[in-house]
Amino acid sequence: MTVHLVGAGPGDPDLLTVRALRLIHEADVIVHDRLADERILALASPMAELIDVGKAPGRSTPQEMISALLVHLGLEGRNVVRLKGGDPFVFGRGGEEALALADAGVSFTIVPGITSALAAPAAAGIPVTHRDVARTLTIVTGTCGDGAETPDWPVLAPLLRAGGTIVVLMGVAHRARYARLLIDNGARAGMAVAAIERATRPDQRIVRTTLAELGTTALTNPATIVIGEVVHLGDALVDVTSAATQTR
Repeated sequence: MTVHLVGAGPGDPDLLTVRALRLIHEADVIVHDRLADERILALASPMAELIDVGKAPGRSTPQEMISALLVHLGLEGRNVVRLKGGDPFVFGRGGEEALALADAGVSFTIVPGITSALAAPAAAGIPVTHRDVARTLTIVTGTCGDGAETPDWPVLAPLLRAGGTIVVLMGVAHRARYARLLIDNGARAGMAVAAIERATRPDQRIVRTTLAELGTTALTNPATIVIGEVVHLGDALVDVTSAATQTR
């Protein structure tokens, strides 16, 4: 059998790929993240084993343990879906798991998913690029584990000054720090910011603020943070989603 590293998209089951849906139906075991939508998990066979290996404050499954579990299940000959939010290779540690499987000689496939870095802004009516407003897009993580350094925010500041868009994933906890670093290195304090909480889900919420106020703006995880002038375009695109609640 095979281990399938499957991108579950941003949350809405309608945004699953056809292949992802088929593999979820057929799986013997689904190893899923904490943020896997319950509606997606409900698509699994009643006989499937569901294993939660999600990472949360105070409860985090070590990546080495997850990789070892996938190798073990694969070597048992079971049909395994490793279900990841968004896309497996966009800050999803899919690369680490693929390398572990390859090293162990376990057959695997990669099933791309729609990353929330693109889906969340779209759900809020925000185009991350626009030829008259933003011609560059940078996607960064706001949190790095294992003592690794976070992105070089001073280097990213000129991208905003040049009219680019920065999308931050997993950036709620440290938003005050990186907002300050961006401003200290030349980004405009009044730069538009939007945070999309629980994007594409029924309780989606859109919070609009500025770079200067981002650190004191109340946000909850999971949230995708968009920084750049494209945020203003979302004001003009009023037909967003009926479930969205916009807060200013």
